[in-house]
This record gives sequence, C-alpha cells and structure tokens, in this order.
Amino acid sequence: MTGFSSFSLPLSAPPHADAPPDWVERSLLAGPGGEECLRLGAPLDRDALRALVEDQCDRLTAAGLGPGGTAALRLPPSVAFVAVLLACWRLGAQVALLDHRLTDHEVDAAVARLAPQVLVGSAHRPAAALRGFSEVEPVAVPLPDGLPARTGHALIQLSSGSTGPAKVIARTAADLLRELDCYRRLVEFPGEGDRVVLLSSVVHVLGLVGGLLNALHARAALTVPERMTAAGILAAVAADRRPTTVIGVPFHAELLAGTATPPALPQLRRMVVAGELVRPGLPALFTERYGVPLGTMYGMTETGVIATDLDGTLHPAKRPVHGMRMRLVAGELQLGAAASPYPGLDDPSRWSDGWLHTRDAAALDEATGLVTVHGRLDSQVSIGGLKVDLTEVEQTLTALPEVREAVVVFDGEAIEAYLSVEAGAEPALVQDGLARRLAAYKRPRRLVLLPALPRTATGKLLRDPAALRDTAAAAVR
Repeated sequence: MTGFSSFSLPLSAPPHADAPPDWVERSLLAGPGGEECLRLGAPLDRDALRALVEDQCDRLTAAGLGPGGTAALRLPPSVAFVAVLLACWRLGAQVALLDHRLTDHEVDAAVARLAPQVLVGSAHRPAAALRGFSEVEPVAVPLPDGLPARTGHALIQLSSGSTGPAKVIARTAADLLRELDCYRRLVEFPGEGDRVVLLSSVVHVLGLVGGLLNALHARAALTVPERMTAAGILAAVAADRRPTTVIGVPFHAELLAGTATPPALPQLRRMVVAGELVRPGLPALFTERYGVPLGTMYGMTETGVIATDLDGTLHPAKRPVHGMRMRLVAGELQLGAAASPYPGLDDPSRWSDGWLHTRDAAALDEATGLVTVHGRLDSQVSIGGLKVDLTEVEQTLTALPEVREAVVVFDGEAIEAYLSVEAGAEPALVQDGLARRLAAYKRPRRLVLLPALPRTATGKLLRDPAALRDTAAAAVR
C-alpha cells in the first residue's frame, strides 16, 4: 500500500437506504440455528453467530455507533471480524475495511481521510503471517473527530494498490445483494450443502463477497485453514467430506500445484482464482495434480464479480455474470454502472455517463458474448516507435521453465523485468529463452532476479516500479 487517493465525501442519503432494514438477518444470518456456517478453528453454527453479532451490537452501541454512523474495522481474519462487520451493518452503520497488515502510519492516514466515528481493532496481536486466522478480542474506540455517514453506501474499501496509490471505493447494500444474486445463478459456484475453503483476504472483494458473504447467503459452510501453507490448505480440504471449492488468488494455485504428490481429495470439486492473470500452463498443471478444474474469475473492487470460467473450459475467455453490461471503447473494457463507485471523486477517466472505465484491455465476442481480458490498458508502451505489450512479455517469461514468477514494467525509457526463478537458474538461460521467443525490441533491457517477488496484502504481485527497485536494492545489500 503506497498511499491513498484524494477523497472528500459529499452529503447524501443515509446508509442502507437502498436495502431492506433487515437485510443482514434476511440475507446473511438466515437459516437453521444448528447449521454450521463458519469454521475458523472450532465450528460455529448460526445460533452462535447470531449471539456474537447481538453482543457486538451492544458493544458498538455503547461506543456511540448507531444508524447512519461510521466505523472502520482493523481486524485480522477471525470470527470477531465477521461478528463486528455484521453488527455494524445490522445497526445501519457504514463500514470501512482496513487491512490489519497496514502500518499504524497507513491506518492513521486512512482514518484522517475517512473520518470514522468508531475504530474497531484487536486487543491482542494478530497471529503469525502464515496463520490463516486469529483469535482476537475486538475493541471499539470512539474517535472524537469522526463524522456520520455522508453517502448511502454500506461498504467502503481501499483498492489493492498493486500499481500505485489505493483508490477509495464505495458500494451500497443493494449492490452487494446484486452481486450475491450473480453468484447464486452460477450453478458451479458453492451453494447450500457445499463447503468453501477460503484463502483470499476477507478485507478485499473476492474473499469478502465471493467467499464470506456468499457462504453465509448461500448456506455453504466456510472454512479458513489454520495455516496458509500447501500442507495446511490440503489438510483443511481433507477435514470434511462435503463437496468443497477452494477460493484464492493465482499465488495460492501455484502453491498447491507445486505439491508433487498431493493426497487423494475426492471431496474437492474445483479451485477458483481471481485477482490477476493466470500464467500459461498453470490450469493444466493444477488439473494434472488434483484431477479438478482451476476455474478463473474476473472482477474489480468497484463491482465485484464481472465474468467467470469456473470449469476452465473457456480459457482465456470468460462469460459475463447475470445483468453485466459491457462495451469496448478504443480497446478498453467499460461496464455499465448507474453511479460512480468513487464518492467525492469527479474523474471522467474512471466513470462517466453511466459507464465504469476498467482500464483493462479486452476483446468481446459478439456471437457468444464472451469476454477475454488481455491485461491493463497501460501495459501498452512504445519502444522506438514500436508498440510493446508488457503483458505479452510477462507471459512469455513465465512460460520459460526457469521462471516461477515475473513482473514487467516500463520506466519511461526501457522495459525492466523482475523475476523469481528456479534454484540454479542463470540469467543467461532466461535471456536465451527470450531471444528465441521475442523480437529484440520487446526484450527487457534489465533482468532482476529476486528470491521472491513482493506482493500486496491481497497476494497480488506488486507492480509499482519504485517499490520494485527498492526491493531489488534491499536484496543486494
């Protein structure tokens, strides 16, 4: 996370004005009381979750939070996170989610911008980095400079910041319910009686809506592994016989595909990943290892899920979800959106005239309706008057047997590539492989080999050139 975009909220309708007042009870907490809904360590049924939400409502009310109020959550993945989030929404408050891995300086900057009335943090230190969840006691602290909600949004999120400063993004309760309806219509996505093993962060859109909220809404039991290692994830899958879908980012699929002899997992139905492009060869390798498809989804924090290929049969194309309107303008994919998801930010290059600008290059097949996303529109650069697609260079690199991961950037003058490679791989081997596959003007002028590439809090590869250079400089000290 490298910073926060300019943000100034206008006055507007109270939060949740677009959704039934009991939308949390009807959509997220409904179901038989004794039915397991969460497993973060010990199983938790719906009656127990309802009791925890009720308790947090009392605590938040005592801290001064009420209808039209604002709260910021800085909690690690935990039962407490779920209970506090649902309690805030049940009270009619607007919730801003802050990743618990942010520094105090970054949290202070976010709080100064968002001006929440209550900040909910943990009384204990979060678990170690590889732990999937924590056991924490939430503490709600009233903030004297906090302001009531100034828009009709239920949720405020910060984008991943993989390419630069994070954007402030707002979504209404009605839009969250719309996205949950899109998941309900996907017959391959987890539903009632199924089970989800969630690897993605619940602070960001895939883990939050596609994982947590959909599991509650669809009555699919949600499990978070105790440890986010290959062994820990596989143990979580094996621990239950119900049909299981694993949800994560491509990094997690790489981790599992790297297990040479995984155990038999007859309950595993598929893994679904989103967040960035999947490298060539990974879907086939994953299916070879586990005998099930590696499905992919395309989405944005601004809208949630946009298109899917859950069975891996359309790759690299995807089918738009129900009700999604799309068009191409000068090669950019744009999405129909009645209102801007960026409150207080008037930027026609991001949203204008009912269309959200994704800044992604794509192709639309008019005959089938399928969409193929090629990568960021700004990945097209000019080298000596010749156009180069950095995504093409990156995928060529990751297809080389010596390369595990790659990020390719342009510094305004030359192409640079940052790589993590297999043990013993030499730069000369990579250079030779590129020379046989890419024209000279497309090849990176500089190859930087690193033990591991830096990632954002959501697991995406960091693409900010300055941050990559800092990582490279630190690696040679």
